[in-house]
Amino acid sequence: MNQTVLLVLQLVLLGVIFYFFMIRPENKRRKAIATMQSSLEKGDRVVTIGGIHGRIHALEQEIVTLINDEGQKWIFERNAISRKVEK
Repeated sequence: MNQTVLLVLQLVLLGVIFYFFMIRPENKRRKAIATMQSSLEKGDRVVTIGGIHGRIHALEQEIVTLINDEGQKWIFERNAISRKVEK
């Protein structure tokens, strides 16, 4: 009986540690990225998940058109934007 309680407590402790060191930080990171992607505006400088740098030329519901320094336009889905570049 005593060993069973100890085993259950160890499993609960392991679950709590797993939550605070793996699940919670990942959820916070996902939420921050979703907030950033929803707050994109025309003219923002961004980097895609593929590493392409550009400035937002046009925004639609789920489509973002980027323009690079050479004037080329690229079309991406909004969730392909990984971060904003500060000016």
